[in-house]
Amino acid sequence: MFFHKVDNEISLKLAELEDAEELFQLTDGSRDHLRKWLPWLDFTKTVEDTRAFIQSSRNNFSRNKSLTTIILYRGDIVGTAGFNEMDLTNHSVKIGYWLGEDFQGKGIMTRVVEALTNYAWKELNMNRVEIRVAHGNKKSASIPKRLGFKEEGRIRSAEWLYDHYVDHIIFGLLAHEWGNGQVNR
Repeated sequence: MFFHKVDNEISLKLAELEDAEELFQLTDGSRDHLRKWLPWLDFTKTVEDTRAFIQSSRNNFSRNKSLTTIILYRGDIVGTAGFNEMDLTNHSVKIGYWLGEDFQGKGIMTRVVEALTNYAWKELNMNRVEIRVAHGNKKSASIPKRLGFKEEGRIRSAEWLYDHYVDHIIFGLLAHEWGNGQVNR
């Protein structure tokens, strides 16, 4: 079981099947908001779909392929975040995240991404942390910028969002950049 305390308000934990109902309700309640940037909403229509996602996430975690956690804010599930991809050979991870609409603007995700980045360096001995953000998603892009990630490029038509493609902006940070005072945290 993975559990990581971020601060007095926020913790990350590997989702369990018992979390499916609460996570689905959060997803369903934020569906219109999330649909603008996330391609999987049409595949998450029931609690069973969320259970299948949790089971898949747990399987990938056990195989060291990814780490998807639920974000607990004051004890309630408010979103997910984690390493969508873990490349242990090349010491690199890709962070992905989403937050329920009612929980934005509280600094939750910035604290979560900072904690995940620290975890990547200190616990997993990673060299590189990457975040990909859909072009135009200013709220999501502000997080890596705030934490000192460098904008490294753009992948054109990287993702299909229901009826159109979106480009991805790539943000990266190397371990030596995080630890030598270059990052404005």
